[in-house]
Amino acid sequence: MFDIYSGKKVLVCGGSGMVGRELCAILLDNGAVVRVASLDEKERAPKGVEFIKADLTELKECLRVCEGMDFVFNLTGVKGSPVTARERAATYFEFSVFMAMNILKAARLSKVERFLFTSSVGVYAPAPIYCEDDVWKTFPSDNDWGNGWGKRIGELHVEAYRREFNMNNICIVRPANVYGPYDSFTPDCMVVPALIRRACGGENPLVVWGDGSPIRDFIFCRDVARGMVIMLEKMPDKPVNLGSGTGVTIRELAEVVCRHVDPSIEITFDSSKPLGDLKRLMSTERAESYGFKPEISFNDGIRETVEWYRNNSDIAEKRYNVFDCKI
Repeated sequence: MFDIYSGKKVLVCGGSGMVGRELCAILLDNGAVVRVASLDEKERAPKGVEFIKADLTELKECLRVCEGMDFVFNLTGVKGSPVTARERAATYFEFSVFMAMNILKAARLSKVERFLFTSSVGVYAPAPIYCEDDVWKTFPSDNDWGNGWGKRIGELHVEAYRREFNMNNICIVRPANVYGPYDSFTPDCMVVPALIRRACGGENPLVVWGDGSPIRDFIFCRDVARGMVIMLEKMPDKPVNLGSGTGVTIRELAEVVCRHVDPSIEITFDSSKPLGDLKRLMSTERAESYGFKPEISFNDGIRETVEWYRNNSDIAEKRYNVFDCKI
């Protein structure tokens, strides 16, 4: 399907995570030789890859893992709840910036052929729909300050390399709200794993923050990975959103989760808690122009994620957490 990857040595930074594992599977299926660099333990790495445990905030570690690679996918990032995003903004910002800058520098010095930088929906300001070219007209939402600015700095770093080093072999993707197996299911996690974790843990009624009205663009991790593979092949010269383009309310999310966990669970809303941004919906026109459309429905994606969590709850929380560190 993707002949460009056959026989290529490909580094996936953050390859032990939710999207990274799916990306590795696609690359292996297309004949790539895959190396994963991560701070997770080796048992979380996908089968069939070379795994290197490395702190990618350090340039020397980035140089070590980039050596000999043809392509590099930078999937590194920081995940946590909106509350943590506000309270630990410096941790979000510093980890995002250090990893983005050092991985790209190491890739340049290692003379890689192609590079993909994973940005975030967090770079956008609240708007009816998120269009790629509107980012620099606004500021990131206060609800996603650390991650939003950290990823924006990463995007600026890519542009700086294009200008100084004529590196036009770099593409940028901005995934929407990604969910799926191997997500972060720690107590301080995003809304999809949080609701699944609590529902599977027996919480009844299931308490949802706010009134359930905020709208999010959810996309399954396997679709995001496929979008990344397409974009590194096509090499767009502007950032590309990887979203579903379809809005789902938090109320609808809770209902779908309960349907697959236990239909008898009641749902209540705590209006004293913050809503977050009222709408996050991505434009998908640019992605579609490169041949990308999501294939996995929201219902099917939630069902698969619930099934995975039920069968793997013992390992779901066992992953590296930057918030355990002191900066």
